[in-house]
Amino acid sequence: MNEANQNFLLKLLSTPGISGCEQAVQQAVSQYARAFCTEHQTDLHGNLFLTRRGQLSRAVNPTQSGYAQVPKVMLAGHADQIGLIISSIDDKGFLYFQTVGGWDPQQLVGTRVQVWAKSGPCLGVIARKPIHLMEEADRKVVANLKSLWIDIGANGRDDAASVVQIGDSATLVLGAMSLRNGLITAPALDNRSGLWVVVEALRRVDPEKLRCDVTSVSTVQEEIGLRGAQTAAYTIAPDIGIAVDVTHATDCPEIDSKQNGDIALGKGPVIVKGPNMSPRVTERLESLAEQYQIRIQRSALGRAASNDSNVLQISRGGVATGVVAIPNRYMHSGVEVCSEHDLDAAAELLARFIESVDSVDPFRLQV
Repeated sequence: MNEANQNFLLKLLSTPGISGCEQAVQQAVSQYARAFCTEHQTDLHGNLFLTRRGQLSRAVNPTQSGYAQVPKVMLAGHADQIGLIISSIDDKGFLYFQTVGGWDPQQLVGTRVQVWAKSGPCLGVIARKPIHLMEEADRKVVANLKSLWIDIGANGRDDAASVVQIGDSATLVLGAMSLRNGLITAPALDNRSGLWVVVEALRRVDPEKLRCDVTSVSTVQEEIGLRGAQTAAYTIAPDIGIAVDVTHATDCPEIDSKQNGDIALGKGPVIVKGPNMSPRVTERLESLAEQYQIRIQRSALGRAASNDSNVLQISRGGVATGVVAIPNRYMHSGVEVCSEHDLDAAAELLARFIESVDSVDPFRLQV
């Protein structure tokens, strides 16, 4: 990962974008991609489409019969992160909130947050009653959202309402920190890491080897039901699609690798196998990883995935779908940890995959 690539990743990790409020992230992606991708498009849902066209598309008139036979590939990396939305302000100026996406309330206690108000980011802290003041029975109760609030230092409702409105989004304080051995930690690695991969893969494709039309989509609202990928796939109507998202790393305490797979940081991206994935796409990814000596890991999933591949596979008449996953420790927390090596390897693998696609036929299941 060179300095420009790394700076782009850090930009993504410091930009707010909870589900439904991804505009700032999309602007950051669009600005970075303009150097290598001339086709930019957004839809009414908020998805951002970045397209590069293959040699055949560039050589023929779209009205000619051959144009329709150019394979279409879609890469999906969701732009949104889990977060909070302000739902009320009490008389003393404390903010109450709802969650956006799946939170463990224990992760929120005692954290610093940024409320993304129209006037600019407003810092605050998530607090609850101190343990010293709790009854004995209350100390044994797991924290719930009703017992938490955000303190921005306001001296009353009017003071708080002068900077924060009902419906404003909030995140944990954003930004990344480097750990040892090429690891990075940040609240939004799910899924700015996958988004970085699909954009970087598009950049790395050699135009002289590009024989398909490929669109990397920065999808919206994955965390609340895979919504952006559904509308984006309908628009593109791809033949082949790959979703890039995080998966649970199991190389830390208290996680059973026998049940959850043996997945470690720094050992490469994960190729996921199961009914949600086309065996032809999976086989191509594995073959290319071997050919280009890209280290990969494998995992199995016996159900429909809880990421964009779920809706991508069943869009329109069906899509030959794959999943490339980035190992992530402590998912849906403020201290998610990933390996920069895994991101870099995933982007390289997908770039080589895109260059390998010159026909839809090898991805059909023959009977």
